[in-house]
Amino acid sequence: MAEETALPRAERRRRTEARILDAARSLFADMGYERATIRAVAKSAGVDPALVMQYFGSKQELFQRAVEVTPAPGGGSGGGQVRGPDPGGAQAAVEEAVEEAVEGLLETLPMKLGELSQSRLAMLRSMLTHPEAAVSARRALGEQIDRVAETLPGEDARLRAALMTLVLLGVTVGHQLLELDELRDVPEDEIARLLRPSLRALTGQDPR
Repeated sequence: MAEETALPRAERRRRTEARILDAARSLFADMGYERATIRAVAKSAGVDPALVMQYFGSKQELFQRAVEVTPAPGGGSGGGQVRGPDPGGAQAAVEEAVEEAVEGLLETLPMKLGELSQSRLAMLRSMLTHPEAAVSARRALGEQIDRVAETLPGEDARLRAALMTLVLLGVTVGHQLLELDELRDVPEDEIARLLRPSLRALTGQDPR
């Protein structure tokens, strides 16, 4: 503690802020937005509740900062849609892009079924009960839908991309929040094998 007080003020503030955010992520992930209180966050971080409010202004702002995440990788290569006539092999290009979209989504399964970060778990647990979490979830899902939609043909590409993305979200909820034995006891590659035909069907392409 004496060593920390010897640090410059800006560095002490940075460390305290990081400690508060770590405590908030853990509590929001374990309890959800409604049950996690500023007082509980402060106690976990070893600070006064007034300091939490001084740094973050409100519980909503603290939550928003705590659930900031980097968008998940995957969801297609972003190679762009192939629309309109292209005699030089448009169909082959479409099929390749569609396959990449499907496999890109399936490649995210280890992350979705593994140990989620506290930020993602907090957002997942709170997104259906708190508007701020819903906004964050929509933003992250929207970015993934954009990436998948870029690889799909047809005027309804974004709808198809949304359905494909939400299939994976449902698997994540069932595994991480509901802890369904039917999901938790099955290897990731087996889940991927069973999901693959459904995702391919949603692309609108003949799965052959």
